[in-house]
Order: sequence, then C-alpha cells, then structure tokens
Amino acid sequence: MTRYEKASAAAVALMAVSAFFIFFYAPEDALQHQAQRIFYLHVSSAIAAYGCFAVVLLGGIFYLWKDSWAADRLARAGALVGVIFTTVTLVMGMLWAKPIWGTFWTWDARLTSTLVLWIIYAGYLMVRRLAEPGRQAARFAAVVGIFGFVDVPVVHFSVTWWNTVHPGPVVINDALLAQMLVAFLITMACTLVLAGVMIAIRYRIEVLLDARAEHVHALAPVVAATGAGRAER
Repeated sequence: MTRYEKASAAAVALMAVSAFFIFFYAPEDALQHQAQRIFYLHVSSAIAAYGCFAVVLLGGIFYLWKDSWAADRLARAGALVGVIFTTVTLVMGMLWAKPIWGTFWTWDARLTSTLVLWIIYAGYLMVRRLAEPGRQAARFAAVVGIFGFVDVPVVHFSVTWWNTVHPGPVVINDALLAQMLVAFLITMACTLVLAGVMIAIRYRIEVLLDARAEHVHALAPVVAATGAGRAER
C-alpha cells in the first residue's frame, strides 16, 4: 500500500469510529430525537470547510507573495475539498431542517451565507478549469480565494449578528450533554483528519496534472515541427 492508501484507510477507520460515537454512544436528544444526530457531522463538516478555505487563503497569499506554484497547488486542493465539505454541510443541514422546521430550505442568514460561500469557491474552481493555465489565471484565482474568505466569518457569526431561525452556538454555550460533547469533539477531530488526507491526495493529483501539462507543452513544438516536415515531403 502507498502512503496515500494507508492515510485513506486510516481516515475511513476514524470516520467509522465517529459513527459509533454518533449512533451508539451519544444519547438521543429529548426534543429533536434522532434528527439531532445529524448535528455532529453537519457542524464538523462546516468546520472542516472553514479549514480548507483557510488553506486557500494562505495558499493564495503565499502565491502572490513568492510566486510559488506549490502554494497555488495547495490552494487548488483546498478549494476542491472545501467545496465538498460545504456541500455536505448544506445537505446535512437540509436533512435536519425537514423534520425540525418542516421544510428543507429557508432563506435564513446562516443558510444563505453558506450557500454564497459554496458559490464563491465553486466559482474559484470554475475559473481554474476554464481559464488558460498560467500565472494570470493563478493570480486571478488567488485574489478570488483571498477575498472569498471574507464570507467565512460571516457564515460563522451570522447566528449572533442577525436574528435567525438557525440554532445558535451550542458548544460554547454549554448546551450539550457530556456524552454529546464527547461525540461531537471526536467527530470533529476525525472529520478534520479526513479533510487533511483529502487535501494531501488532491495536492498530489495537482502535482501530476501540472507535470503532464508541462510535458504536453514541451512536446508541442516538436509535434508541430514533425507535422510540418511531413507536410513538406
């Protein structure tokens, strides 16, 4: 097994451990019942997304400062994984909202700002895919990634800045039972490890993609010259 396969297996095992704590260790909530168990992965995924977008922020800053392609690759990897975890956050939130609110979606400040966050970084990925590879695309994407991070604190503090139907922070308000808190902390730690492994794997993929692009670019003049020579014959 390669180190990436071993890391992936370890991350999957940790998520299985977190599932045990969610479904068998944490007690059922007296008000929300089984739907409350969505909270553990929902919030952990949101925190993992914050971390991924912080990687995009730091990668973008370092790229603009040092013109480092390694930093640019790290930002690309962080953006993709961050969008994945934001998607999980939104889906888990909607699954929780249906039995609790009676609807999958409402234009609440927390939900809306999270959707905007998803759109920003999905746009970042679209820029990277559609733009011609090179420094100009990397610089533009770095700026998008840096300014897009402004929405992260907006998402996080939206429940305290505005009147929202979304529940407020329960961990810092000591609103969880001890077993629930343990299940949440373990799930959060396991989810962060999973996010880190996913970023590492995606970074390796970005290295290989860049190497292939450079190889194709280097071969282009040779192929063109060979084609011209054959045409002359």
